[in-house]
Amino acid sequence: MLSANEDTGQVAGFDQRPPPRGVPDGFDECYADSFASLTRQIYMYSGDLNLAQDVVQEAFCRAYTRWSKVVTYDDPVAWVRRVAFNLANSRWQRAKVAARYVARQRERHVEGPGPDRVAVIAVLGKLPARQRKAIVMHYLADIAVADIAHEEGVPVNTVKTWLHRGRAALAVLLAEGGTDNV
Repeated sequence: MLSANEDTGQVAGFDQRPPPRGVPDGFDECYADSFASLTRQIYMYSGDLNLAQDVVQEAFCRAYTRWSKVVTYDDPVAWVRRVAFNLANSRWQRAKVAARYVARQRERHVEGPGPDRVAVIAVLGKLPARQRKAIVMHYLADIAVADIAHEEGVPVNTVKTWLHRGRAALAVLLAEGGTDNV
């Protein structure tokens, strides 16, 4: 049965509720007084309302588990704010790293070869293998004649001959429109 307190006129059981079982003293008040304000601050900082609500909630969860220590600080809300900002920064950093990873994994569209390149590749295919290899190594890979000679195990003049004959054959094939038969 409820009884009235004659001095204050308040009904016992309604005027001075004890905190719910397990909730530390002062936590409910701190949460109620500062959740909205902290959420606005993080929202203005991050531009993401869902993120702001999540990190402030997480910060209060962390404060709850340490409330006996946090409540002794000069400003417990400052501790919660710091944790919320740190969480927001951490999520932002993780998102940035993930975005970079995804960007590296994406297939990039590469334009197909132009008509000139197709023609050159086609006529290169008509050259003897040694001439074709020498031209590719020297003109496309920018390898010196002496280095090609060393790599192929032939004299330098042999490589020069391959290059000379390859260029001459390319000139003839390109002038004739050598890609028609390809």
